[in-house]
Amino acid sequence: MQAAPSTLAKRLGRSRRLTKENLARGDFLAIVEQMAKREYLGEFEFMVMLALLRLGHEAYGVEVSREIERRCGRGVAVGSLYATLERLESHELISSAVGEATPERGGRAKRYFQVTANGLAKVRESQRALCSMWDGLRLEAVR
Repeated sequence: MQAAPSTLAKRLGRSRRLTKENLARGDFLAIVEQMAKREYLGEFEFMVMLALLRLGHEAYGVEVSREIERRCGRGVAVGSLYATLERLESHELISSAVGEATPERGGRAKRYFQVTANGLAKVRESQRALCSMWDGLRLEAVR
């Protein structure tokens, strides 16, 4: 059984903080631990969450993919989408439920997703952060 990252990092005498020294030394434990604590949604996570909100009760994998493709003009790899959905669900930002089996799908059921209250709060937080970054920015002045 492996020790928890923070315990392992202490045992190895390494700082758990993300510093230039840790990066130079290749302290991946510190990097992974920092990545797990990020506060804002990543770009694709944000797109997935917004697609779920737009689709409401009809939000299942294929429709989420189509919504992102339709609105963003970006192809979506099915594996990336489901990995993102699972990650968001593990962070309790979304929840899922299995629907009824359908003959069109060979008797398989669709898995429907919806944004949780925590997820909606995270979307709003990310929206505020992005709007703050855009506020007063003049792109024509950038060269």
